Amino acid sequence: MKTAYKLTALIIIACTCSIIIYHLVDKVEPVKKVEDILVKQNKLELSFISNTSEYTLENPKVILNPYGISPLSALIIFETKDLTTPTITVVGKDEKTTIKNTFSPEKKHYLPVYGLYAGTENKILLTANGKTTTLTIKTDPLPKNFILPQNIEKDEQQLGNELYFFTPSSVGYTAAYDQNGDVRFYLTENFLWDIKKLKNGHLLLSSNRLINPPYYTTGLVEMDLLGKIYYEYTLPGGYHHDVYEMKDGNLLIATDQFEDGTVEDTIVEMDRETGEIVKTIDLKKILSTKEGHNLYTTEYDWFHNNSVWYDEKTNSITLSGRHQDIILNINYDTEEINWILGDPTNWSKSFQKYFLKPIGDNFEYQYAQHAAMILPNGDLFLFDNGNNRSKTEEKVSADDNYSRGVIYRIDNQKKTVEQIWEYGSKLGSDFYSPYISDVDYLTENHYLILSGGHSIKNGKVNNEPAGLGQAVDSLNSILVELKDDQPIFKMELPTNFYRSEKMNLYGSDQYKIGMGSRIGNMGKTKTAEKNPIIIWNKEDKKIYDKYNLQITKEIDRLVVKGTFKKEDKVQIILDSLFDKKTYNMIISKKPYTAMCIDVFNEEEQKNGITVTKYINDIGIKGKYYIYLKINGTVYDINQYIEY
Repeated sequence: MKTAYKLTALIIIACTCSIIIYHLVDKVEPVKKVEDILVKQNKLELSFISNTSEYTLENPKVILNPYGISPLSALIIFETKDLTTPTITVVGKDEKTTIKNTFSPEKKHYLPVYGLYAGTENKILLTANGKTTTLTIKTDPLPKNFILPQNIEKDEQQLGNELYFFTPSSVGYTAAYDQNGDVRFYLTENFLWDIKKLKNGHLLLSSNRLINPPYYTTGLVEMDLLGKIYYEYTLPGGYHHDVYEMKDGNLLIATDQFEDGTVEDTIVEMDRETGEIVKTIDLKKILSTKEGHNLYTTEYDWFHNNSVWYDEKTNSITLSGRHQDIILNINYDTEEINWILGDPTNWSKSFQKYFLKPIGDNFEYQYAQHAAMILPNGDLFLFDNGNNRSKTEEKVSADDNYSRGVIYRIDNQKKTVEQIWEYGSKLGSDFYSPYISDVDYLTENHYLILSGGHSIKNGKVNNEPAGLGQAVDSLNSILVELKDDQPIFKMELPTNFYRSEKMNLYGSDQYKIGMGSRIGNMGKTKTAEKNPIIIWNKEDKKIYDKYNLQITKEIDRLVVKGTFKKEDKVQIILDSLFDKKTYNMIISKKPYTAMCIDVFNEEEQKNGITVTKYINDIGIKGKYYIYLKINGTVYDINQYIEY
């Protein structure tokens, strides 16, 4: 027995020594680093904030697109001897599209310029101390694939110079159009989901980094219209669909708990200063995952929450479950159900008591709804997509269907609901959107409604979401602004947009110098249960081409991307002298679920699919050599990573 122990010890020592010697003599390359956007923007900023004393009111410094992602913005820099209150005017095509802003008195001036036209020599008036300097800022044309309006109808007397902001459903640009349909703002980075204006005037959008396909992002970014990111908020389950800013500044975020094998059924409250998750609401503990299903429900996406709204008056949170056709309202402290609005079909007796009873002659239930919010008077406003007008069958075809913005009045004491207003049903299938879309409250009797997911397939109105690669004949989004029940603005755009907002370009935000901060983290990446023993490994540089391997290091995680077949067994091994970590790379279209039941088409079965594994830096420290174990063979890829 002692001889066996000695032999084992000698083997371990020999293997360890061989690893040390190998890495000393072999030229192991570090993993290629991806430049972090916060670092990149800080470098840009440092390049233009020096020597500002050289620039005057008469001869200022002008930087177009100063942070690299907002091509129709600029920054004007100059100094004055005394406190001076400057005004800039971006000359539009008419009075309603001219944009003017007066800034706070300063001696050192950094003036954001918003609302430039693309492909134009823009005229800017800079005024201070009774003097006006005329500047010209020339911009590049829009990208060739940019979406422009096909039709605009407007009542100019009812409109100001606010812009209409849109976020894409899958591809396209986050952009803003004026009442003439001219693009006055867009971002070149891909920011999905909603776009909101925070109390401090900054914009809040999704991160441009994925945490899981097809659309779950690492978190959110807070930026100004120059494209400067002040904060990136990251969290373990990432972000999707919607977020709400609480009174104290904390963020209520629609997120995921991927380890549970389900998605879009969790909401968390994040402390905006520390990134700490101070509250978690797991809908699996509140509702039944087996009840209330409609035709879109899957085992892992049983609820599909697409909106988050907190109401301070009732201390309640309102959520929208697309795959159960319900609006759920719960007490924020106790998480007890206050009420449920929706078709009660497929729900058991134990939940029937929560469903609101319709009153009135014109009542209709909502189906596959989006963007639920509580209005200042307590009414519920939402976009009723109206899919099938049924939970159990295609009762109404897409050609005969419609979508609408609808307002319901709820009596929580009597558990009744009355439909008091709607817009869209009379527009028929031209206004039908089977997914996404939005409503917004502007002022009393003043609303914004976006039917953002309309499409035509095989010459007919499509009844399925078109945003995730489905081949269709055409796409369309229709935005309508209503005041006192009259349309005062209508815009059609030949693509699908997720949500829209009407906002001023200038607000309460203050431009500040300094590098952006990352708050929170994405948590610790789960390791495999067993670590393979590496005694022999194979060097084969051809595996990079064979599997289309791309290995990069972001600021807070390792990213391994490759193309594999469904039957391939792949592990990533990080090995240091004193620690080894192994991670399974799931070959699936749905790696966030515990059920690899996705179907591969003929081409995917033959050539494989591209998958990505993210390994977060939480819980990892030091220098690790990287191996890939593919179908039982361990490959040394001659790269290392340092956390």
